[in-house]
Amino acid sequence: MADLTLASAHLGATPKTPLPEPGGTILALDLGTTTGWALRSFDGLITSGTISFRPGRHDGGGMRYLRFTNWLTELDRLSGPIEAICFEEVRRHIGTDAAHVFGGLLGVLTSWAELRGVPYQGVPVGTIKRHATGRGNANKQAMIDAARARGFTPADDNEADAIAILLWAIETKGGRCAGPRRGAGRNFRGFCHGDHQHPGAGPRGDRTGCGKRARVLGALGTG
Repeated sequence: MADLTLASAHLGATPKTPLPEPGGTILALDLGTTTGWALRSFDGLITSGTISFRPGRHDGGGMRYLRFTNWLTELDRLSGPIEAICFEEVRRHIGTDAAHVFGGLLGVLTSWAELRGVPYQGVPVGTIKRHATGRGNANKQAMIDAARARGFTPADDNEADAIAILLWAIETKGGRCAGPRRGAGRNFRGFCHGDHQHPGAGPRGDRTGCGKRARVLGALGTG
């Protein structure tokens, strides 16, 4: 069973590290059977850790995804509200099982975010590695070393990757420095900002995208 107390008590997690600019809560995830996570809370502090969604011997195939859903909801309740989510966007997996697990967790994550109106974004593996180490093909140990150089103590490469994703999101303002790119349905780089009417949106205009982008930029400390 997944440990849902980790998000609140931060048991075994990396000690919190202050950031210069407080903002909204941002969650970064390295999805997998052992999922790495890193959270920048509203007060500008970072906590990170790992959580296992490996099914038990007598569990059905869907139990890992149910536990992931419950974990996200509990994390949002105890440490949120979560205002933006970044995850490692893996395009190629070594094994079929890993690909299935990643796809299932990604489906749960994006539907959970859509239901709550939380913007989310996948970040390419090479982008994360290049930002953390300067090399787009850095290995697992290099990612762990990069996190330690920034003052964190990741337990493994999953936690190190999540930390790297979160630092990328904060330091590039959600990738704005890299320019716009097409992404997920609630990609928080894909929304415009400002209060104006969109062409063809009707008499009152459709400001949904504007509001979401403004909210996420606020979460990134740029509001």
